[in-house]
Amino acid sequence: MVKITVQNTQINVFHWEEQDYISLTDMASAKDGDSRSADIIKNWIRNRYTIEFLGTWEIIHNPNFKVVEFDHFRRNAGLPSFVLSASEWIERTNAIGIVVKKGRYGGTYAHKDIAFEFGSAISVTFKLYLIEEFQRLKANEFSQLGWSAKRELSKINYRIHTDAIKHNLIPNEVTPKQANVIYANEADVLNVAMFGITAKQWRDANPELNGNIRDYATVNELICLSNMENLNAVFIEQGIPQNERLIKLNQIAIHQMNILESGDNGERKLLK
Repeated sequence: MVKITVQNTQINVFHWEEQDYISLTDMASAKDGDSRSADIIKNWIRNRYTIEFLGTWEIIHNPNFKVVEFDHFRRNAGLPSFVLSASEWIERTNAIGIVVKKGRYGGTYAHKDIAFEFGSAISVTFKLYLIEEFQRLKANEFSQLGWSAKRELSKINYRIHTDAIKHNLIPNEVTPKQANVIYANEADVLNVAMFGITAKQWRDANPELNGNIRDYATVNELICLSNMENLNAVFIEQGIPQNERLIKLNQIAIHQMNILESGDNGERKLLK
């Protein structure tokens, strides 16, 4: 469950069955001079055009939709005596485009396609801002997904790297605390080769930031780090001293980043 803000109104959005559903109840509360959200939704659903829209959406997306019940509602829609609630629509037609939730964050929710249509019942301006804010939300989620993917990418060879350290650099009689120092030291070999600084130096220089240096790396940098973890494991197995490994890894980082970022204006220097 996440929130977006449309014209000073907070609106809940939740992900269900691989789809996004937006709170019609929250949207209805934005209607000027009217706080009766349930009535606004009922009046919208009983409209003939709305019934046509909802039914057509279900026919396209819902193989279990009860078309006979839909036809019944369509014939009566618009009559003065016709009343229809969201719950009745769902129960009678087996609809999936609208969902009624109870408890915390309860209310009437609709698939984004339907919620955008409902936005017109609030105002054209509200509908347009709703679409804009929803698109911004999805862009942020995509960006976050990219961040998660690139962060996971740097962990692909983590086990190979740590196993190489464990079996080749850590004596049998060291304490867990001493072993952690060795692991951290080898992690900093990669940090210095890639970024030119250790994890501690980065934290000291960026006290206002959360996380660590790798959390703020680019996708290309994390690709290189993933490759370098694997290569450093091989170098450790070969018994290459740390100072020599550092130089090799730095040269590899420069070469790979030059390939990945051929248009990079930043000039990368070899370690001295």
